[in-house]
Amino acid sequence: MTIDLKTVKHISKLSRISIDDNKAKKLGKDLNSIFSFIEKLNELDTKNTEPLTSIAETTLKLRKDEIKSENIREDILKNSPDKNKDFFVVPKVVE
Repeated sequence: MTIDLKTVKHISKLSRISIDDNKAKKLGKDLNSIFSFIEKLNELDTKNTEPLTSIAETTLKLRKDEIKSENIREDILKNSPDKNKDFFVVPKVVE
C-alpha cells in the first residue's frame, strides 16, 4: 500500500490539520515507511507463538480482602467542599 500526496492532503483535511506541501511529502514518506514495516510484520508466522500480556513472566501475589479501617465516614466527609453529614456536595458541572 502506498500513500500519495493527494491521500495525505485528504487525511489532513479530514483531521482538520493544515499542512503545507513540504510537510505533506515528508508525512507521506513516513506513512509509507510505516506501512511497509506493517507488511513485513504481517508476513511473520505466529501460529505457534503465545501472546504476551507482559514481558516479565511474574504472577501477582494474592492477598486476603480485609477491611483495614472501619467507621471513617466523618473523616472522609471532612474533605467535602460543602458541609453535609451524609454525602459529598460538589458544585454543579453540567448546565
